[in-house]
Amino acid sequence: EVFTSISIPHEWYRETMRRQAVVNANVTFRLRIEGDDGEFAEEDFCYPKGIEDYVLEKVGTDYLTEPFFIEAERRGRDREDLPDYNVKITACLCFSRTFQMQEYYHNSSWLENGGSPEKAARSALTSAIDAYIKGQGKYNKNESSIKWQDVQDCLVLVTNCFSTQTSYENQTKKAINNRFIQQAMTAFFKERLATYLIENKDAANKIMEQVLINKRSRENAEKTRQSIKTNLQQKTDMANRVQKFIDCRSKDKTRREVYIVEGDSAAGAIRTSRDAEFQGVMPVRGKILNCLKEDYPRIFKSDIIMDLMRVLGCGVEIKDKRIKNLGAFDLDNLNWSKVIICTDADVDGYHIRTLILTMLYRLVPTLIDEGYVYIAESPLYEINCKEKTYFAYTELEKNAILTEIGDQKCSINRSKGLGENDPDMMWLTTMNPETRRLIKVEPEDVARMESMFNLLLGNDEAGRKRHIAEHGKEYLDQLDLQ
Repeated sequence: EVFTSISIPHEWYRETMRRQAVVNANVTFRLRIEGDDGEFAEEDFCYPKGIEDYVLEKVGTDYLTEPFFIEAERRGRDREDLPDYNVKITACLCFSRTFQMQEYYHNSSWLENGGSPEKAARSALTSAIDAYIKGQGKYNKNESSIKWQDVQDCLVLVTNCFSTQTSYENQTKKAINNRFIQQAMTAFFKERLATYLIENKDAANKIMEQVLINKRSRENAEKTRQSIKTNLQQKTDMANRVQKFIDCRSKDKTRREVYIVEGDSAAGAIRTSRDAEFQGVMPVRGKILNCLKEDYPRIFKSDIIMDLMRVLGCGVEIKDKRIKNLGAFDLDNLNWSKVIICTDADVDGYHIRTLILTMLYRLVPTLIDEGYVYIAESPLYEINCKEKTYFAYTELEKNAILTEIGDQKCSINRSKGLGENDPDMMWLTTMNPETRRLIKVEPEDVARMESMFNLLLGNDEAGRKRHIAEHGKEYLDQLDLQ
């Protein structure tokens, strides 16, 4: 009624008897398993030298240093108010480049969770090898000390202890917590290993070199892991860190593209019409600062600008009132193949577009220089004639379409903004890579581009008025006058 299943795997018996043979030297344990035909298959387990033979069996001939056996007897107590008891300590250990194992036994029981013997090994072996490395002057300048993990990765160790008094951590008896056993084993391991390292120079140098290799490999792996983690945190899950940002599903940077749009209503329209597999959306809440007229501390206090920088993966930051990483943007941090500015086809929309371009020009000009920045053209007019729909992006295009239609009856709808467009129209005119119109921002003449940015958006007000007076007439067809 209690033990409802008595089907115990044969491998459990094998492992249990093998472990008993390991800690009871030269005693043969025989396992007999009856087959379906009624015949018994026999298997013997015996280690004449106990843990020494077991270590050799496990490590084979592929060891860095030959296994060596150590033993001692100690007497002491766990507390002053408790009686003394005896402890017999035996251990066999070696070092290997390809195999590692640590097993602890006490009173013929395998301590799966270690306890006192494991704590002793951790402390003593790490301390002894660290002292030897320091004595040989093999640490680099300002290099940190080794850890137990660096020793453990190349250590083969089996301990087999007996004591007349044992304190287990719990009823499962997978670990002991005798204070005296831990102290005695720590002192014993530290003393014997220090002596071994002095008396066996070649073996000591091999151990030292391998432990240092393990340590430096671990540290490099940790740095790489942390770097990857940091990059992934910057590039993914941005929706949790930047308010109202809408990411796409694909992680393929050659496909991903982000639309920087004007306001929440436009973001909603684009969200319903986009391809969520590769198109992300980042709304701009109102008009951002003119980055050519503001100083850096004020720019970096702008939540909108900082959110845009985070979405792009830019490393713009201020430390100790000094600018760090400004402009020198590492394209490996860019998580997009296209950065698309998408605003309404009106004066406000053009103004916001210009402010975003100005921000990119001042903070991350690399994106413009390398051709990652685009402008999405949105239509000014939707012209319906019978069953055919035309989209006009300028007044000139509207006039050309009306000329083509002639006297046919048609309806002309003026775009009221991206937020008013239905999803099918948005996909066709603005989102679909096959039918949309994108203007690639290319600084063909860097000096001229810089001059125009400074003239139109900088502090030269007199020059700006003069430029508008001279060239304003060239843009009359683009004015949105009611």
